[in-house]
Amino acid sequence: MAEISGRLAHFYDKLGSLAYGGDYNPEQWGPDVHQEDAELMEAAGVNLATVGIFSWARSEPTPGAYDFTWLDPHLDRLAEAGVAVCLATMTASPPPWLARLHPETLPVLADGTRLYPGSRQHWCPSSPVFRAYAVRLVEELAKRYADHPALALWHIGNEYGCHVSRHCHCEVSTAAFRDWLRTRYGTLDALNSAWSTDFWSQRYGDWSEIFTPRTAPSFRNPAQQLDYLRFSSDELLACCAAEKEVLNRITPGVPVTTNFVPVAPTLDLFRWARELDVVSYDSYPDPLDPASVHEAAFSYDVMRGLRDGQPWLLMEQAPSAVNWRTRNGRKPPGRMRLDSWQAVAHGADSVLFFQWRQSRGGAEKFHSAMVPHAGPSTRIFREVSELGAELATSPQLLGSIPERADAALLLDWPNWWALEQEAHPSGDVRMLDAALAHHRPLYDASVACDVVGVDGDRDWSAYRLLLVPNLYSLSLRTAERLAAYVRGGGTLVVSYFSGITDEHDRVHLGGHPGPLRSVLGVRVEEFDVAPDGSWREEIHLEGAAEVRSFPGGGPSVTRHAYGAGVAWYLGMRPAPGEMRDLLDRVRAEAGVAPVVAGLPAGVQVRARVAGDGTRWLVRLDHQEGTVRVERGGVSTLPGHD
Repeated sequence: MAEISGRLAHFYDKLGSLAYGGDYNPEQWGPDVHQEDAELMEAAGVNLATVGIFSWARSEPTPGAYDFTWLDPHLDRLAEAGVAVCLATMTASPPPWLARLHPETLPVLADGTRLYPGSRQHWCPSSPVFRAYAVRLVEELAKRYADHPALALWHIGNEYGCHVSRHCHCEVSTAAFRDWLRTRYGTLDALNSAWSTDFWSQRYGDWSEIFTPRTAPSFRNPAQQLDYLRFSSDELLACCAAEKEVLNRITPGVPVTTNFVPVAPTLDLFRWARELDVVSYDSYPDPLDPASVHEAAFSYDVMRGLRDGQPWLLMEQAPSAVNWRTRNGRKPPGRMRLDSWQAVAHGADSVLFFQWRQSRGGAEKFHSAMVPHAGPSTRIFREVSELGAELATSPQLLGSIPERADAALLLDWPNWWALEQEAHPSGDVRMLDAALAHHRPLYDASVACDVVGVDGDRDWSAYRLLLVPNLYSLSLRTAERLAAYVRGGGTLVVSYFSGITDEHDRVHLGGHPGPLRSVLGVRVEEFDVAPDGSWREEIHLEGAAEVRSFPGGGPSVTRHAYGAGVAWYLGMRPAPGEMRDLLDRVRAEAGVAPVVAGLPAGVQVRARVAGDGTRWLVRLDHQEGTVRVERGGVSTLPGHD
C-alpha cells in the first residue's frame, strides 16, 4: 500500500486489500437472516459494509429518544467477522414525525408545490430546524460508536443533490438566499450591477424584494439563476459540514466521506471535495447502452481529479439490473466484474454495491443486490464471490496512486450552470455532451486524462495538453491562468462558444472569445446555428493559422503559436471521427502518448503506482469482456486474459 497519512490511514489500516462489500441494511431482516449474512459475507470476501444510511426513524423513533440497541449487535458481529464499517449519519431521510411536528422543514418547488414524506430527502437544506435535529442525531451516534472496533469511515447523508431538495423555494430558503447574497455582494448596488438588473426594470431597492428564481412569466434573470445554483450547492454543503464538524470533534481520527451521484449539473463537486477526506461515487452504467462504458470512465476520471489524483471510493454500483430506468436490463455474465475493474483501473480503492441483500419490499425491491431474492445459489452471488476472492489477490493495489496523466480536461460547475441557461443561440449546447466528445478520442486511444477545475492554485503546467470544452463563463483570472499555461509551453484546445461571459453572466465586449482572444489569436464575430444543430462561427484571424475551413470558406479550426506553447480553437462541433483525427494530431504534436500503444479497438489500459514504485497495469477488453492485471509484466489473474 502507498504511504497514506492523516485520518485516511485509519481507514486503510482496517483493510487488508481493496474494500469490498456494500450497503448493509439489517433492520429490514430478522435474526435467521442475520446469521446467514455473516456466513455469506465471509464466503463473498466482504471486508467493508456501509451501515445505517436510512436508519433515522429506527434510531430516533420519537423526538430526542435515541435507541441504538438494535444496531449494537450488528456492528459487534461485523467486527468479530473482520468486516470494517462505513457508518452513515442516517440523515438522508428524516422520520415522518419531523414533518408532522415541523412542516416548515419540507421543501417547496419553484411553482409553490410543497413536497411531503413517503419517499426520501424530503427536507429543506436551509432549514435550521432540520439541521438542528440532524446534528443532534449525529452527535449521539458519534459518541456511542467513537471507539467501536468496526468503525473505519463516516458516511454523511446520502447522494446530496440527487432529488429536488437541492432547489428549495420555501420562505426559509428565500431568506437564506438573501443572506447569502448579502455576504457575496455586500451592497444592493453591487448586486444590481452583477445581475444587470437595469434590463427589464429588475433593479432592486431592498433585499426583501429578492426571491429565489420561482416560476415566472418569461425568461428569468440568468445571473440570478446562476447565483441561486451556487447558493443551493453551498446550502447542501453547509448541511454536510455541520455534521462533519461534530464527527471531527468527537472522532478526530476517523475520516469522513459522502457519496456523489452520477456526474451532472447538480453540486459544485470541486468545492465539495475539499471538505471531504476521500471522494466517494455511485456508478450505474446502463448495460443496454454501449456508450455507458465510456461515460463511466469519464466519471471516474472526474472523481480522481476532484482531489488532485487521490484514490477514490466506488460506494455504490449494481450487481445486475437497477429499477429506475424505463427498461432495466440485467448485466450479462462477466459485465459486473469488468465494470468493477474499470473503476479500480481509474483509481477506485473500493468495489461496493447497493446493496448487500435485495429488499423484499419498498421502492427498490427490484434493484439487484449481492444476495438476490433467490438467495446464494444464483449466478449473481457466484460472480460476487468470485470477484471478492479475485480482488483480495492484489492487496498491493490498495492505496496505490493512479499514474499522473499528460492530458487533462477542464470542468467547472458554475460554467456548466451558465452554459445551459435559457435564451442562448442554441438550446442543445450541453456541457456533458461536450466533455464526453473531447474525452472520447483519448479514451479510445487508451490515453489517460485527468479532469481538473478552475478554482484553487492547481498547477496545470504538469500537463502537456489541456482540453477546454465550452468554457462559456470565464473569469479574467482563469483567462490569465490559461494564457500563462500556453506561454509556459502547454498545448491548449478550446472549443466553440467559449469566453463569452464573466462569472456574473455579463458578456465580454470587443468580440468573442473575450479575454482568450490574444492567446487563441482569433476574434469571433457571430454564431450561426443550422436547423440540424450544427454550429458555425464567423472567425477572424488575429495571428492564428487556419487549419480547417467550413464548406464555402472561413476557418473552422485554428492553431496559434503563443509564447512557448500552442493554442487551438474549434469554431464548430466536430463529428466524432473528425474530433478523433484532430485530437490525434494535437496530442501527437504535444507528445501525449497512450499508456500502452497499439491496442485494438475496445481495449483500454490504465496504470497505478504502488508506494514501492511498482507499476500496475489494468487491461480492460470491452469487446471480449475480459480483464488482465499485470505487475512487472506478470499477470496476477491467470486464466482471465
